[in-house]
Amino acid sequence: MGVLRMIFFRRRNNGFTLIELMITVAIIAILTLVALPSYRDYTLRANRSAAAGFILEVANQQERNFLDERAYASDMTDLGLAIPAEVSANYTVTTAANNAATPPSFTISAAPTGSQASDDCGTLTLNNTGAKGHAAGASRCWK
Repeated sequence: MGVLRMIFFRRRNNGFTLIELMITVAIIAILTLVALPSYRDYTLRANRSAAAGFILEVANQQERNFLDERAYASDMTDLGLAIPAEVSANYTVTTAANNAATPPSFTISAAPTGSQASDDCGTLTLNNTGAKGHAAGASRCWK
């Protein structure tokens, strides 16, 4: 009879103890501390990659313009290009041409703005010779 009594009259646990709750909160806090910086780095790299891709597109358009007009375009409107929303939200993209030089040249720049300004790669540049530049001096900035 003692075993049956233990089965039927055993006290049921109806919730979590404070210790269990605090352990769960601590685990979530640790995971958040690890995940947020990784996510931030990922978004910076993704935004930088979008800007680099657009810079290459502008450079291609500049070369097409040079073949057609025998001169590089002095701004984006002359190229007929609109800056994509994902790029314009994080970068200010400009192009400058020097058609008086021998040979003519151009430079395209993408300066980070807003939350992207904390990116250590800084302003990305590309010129008519294909030379890629950035503030950090690391090759990872154009990857």
